[in-house]
This record gives sequence, structure tokens and C-alpha cells, in this order.
Amino acid sequence: MEQDTFDIIKSSGEKAKFSLDKLKASLNQIGADKQTVNQIIDKVRDEIYQGISTKEIYNRAYALLKKNKSHLASRYKLKKAIYELGPTGFPFERFIGAILKYSGYETEIGKTLLGQCVNHEIDVVAHKNDKTVVIECKFHREEGLKCNVKIPLYINSRYNDVKAFWNSNPKNGINLKEGWVVTNTRFTEDAIKYGKCVNLYLLSWDYPKNDGLKDRIDRLGLYPITVSTLLTNREKQFLLSRDVVLCRELIGDVFYLDHLGISETRKKRILNEIKMLCNR
Repeated sequence: MEQDTFDIIKSSGEKAKFSLDKLKASLNQIGADKQTVNQIIDKVRDEIYQGISTKEIYNRAYALLKKNKSHLASRYKLKKAIYELGPTGFPFERFIGAILKYSGYETEIGKTLLGQCVNHEIDVVAHKNDKTVVIECKFHREEGLKCNVKIPLYINSRYNDVKAFWNSNPKNGINLKEGWVVTNTRFTEDAIKYGKCVNLYLLSWDYPKNDGLKDRIDRLGLYPITVSTLLTNREKQFLLSRDVVLCRELIGDVFYLDHLGISETRKKRILNEIKMLCNR
């Protein structure tokens, strides 16, 4: 049986046709060399079977990358690493704030803004030049879940309440003109349609096309600390509890590794992995 006739099971539970070309494209995208790509393709081709899950295919590719080139394995596990920012959504909010900070914004996390009717705690408030943006983050811990239209409907009503009060206050200097909804998963078609209709900016794993969360992270080299293949889960949670969310932040705060009692040899490997990742 040809590989492209096999059905695979996606994280959402939906069936799809397996594509070696898609797997090859994802490996090329993280910067894997031709030999590594061919090695992984050959292994998956030999082990593919009807009804295999995308998770199992991912695990096979990830294991080979981790064995040979840990920084590529880190890039490959980006989506999973964002889920690992949980269980609460707060590290994800800080992560989004950090991405915007490196894009030239001044950011505030968990700020309470007055509304015309009630007060609202906003996940991220970002300022750049003469522009202020209010951002609500929707973090999902489980793969396959999508943000349906109820999420932007609810957030747009909060945004409009904040905007009405903000724009009526001359002390603010500039008008509030933009509200965002950011998720680590995907939006349904109706959610995207509604967002476009009311001018609410939506940012998800792969939306907008070529400028989604994944694209921005890769472009800026702003990977979450959870992508590391060398840090243990306990060490990652310690760093997150100290507000070290980005790999890039750890380069400047090496003393955290000393605090964890990590040996010089292992510390050198961890920092080397992170530098290769961030300086892509």
C-alpha cells in the first residue's frame, strides 16, 4: 500500500491522508539538513500503518532529532512546548508579552482597565508609538481544541466597554483602536469571520497566514523555555516560577542554573543548545 493512502488520526480526532511531503516540509522548516530529513523520512515510511496518530509520527521524528541534534528537536517540539507552559494561562500571557516586547512594544501583564460599565483585568496591554493594544489570551492545555466564535464575541464586548471609557478620557492622549485575541491553538472559521467583521485582530498558532504565532517565534528566535530538550520538567517549572519564560532570557540570567545546582559541563550544553536555537 502506498504511504499517501494511509489514514492518520489528528489530535482533534479527525482523519486525514498521510503526506510524506508535509513531514519533509516541517523538517525543512526547522533547518534540518538533507541527511537528517532523509533518515527520518525513511524511518517513518518503514513504520507507518493505517490509523497511526500524528502524535506517534511526531514522537518518531522527535526521538531521532533529539538523538542527533537537540536544537532542531527543540524547534520541532515548539507547539508541544507551548502547551507545557500550563497548567495556568499566566506563563502564556507573559510569553505573548515577551514576544511583543521584542517587537518594539512596551507591555504590562494583568493590568486592570476601567470600562464604561465595569472594570476589566486585561491579560496584556501593549504600547508602541501612538498605538495602545489590549490583548486577551486564550490558553488551551489540550491539543485539538479550537477557539470557537464565543471567545471573540465575549472578548469584543469587553474590549468595547474598555474602549468606550478609555476614549472618553482626554488624559489618555491617544484613542484605543485595537483589540486582540491570542490563542495557542486554532480559531474556527466562524471565529475568524467574526473577528474580521468587527475588526478584532486574531492571532493563533497558524493565523494570520505566514504571520501566526509559530511564524513570529521562528522569525524572532523567541522560543519558550519549555522547548529545551536538556532541562528537566522540574527545572523548567522552577524557571517559569521565576518568570523566566524565554530561552533568550536564560542567557542573561545564567545564575538560575547555578541555583538549580546544575554542573558546569551540563550548564555549558544547555546554554549551547539555547544559543543555537535563538541565533538561528
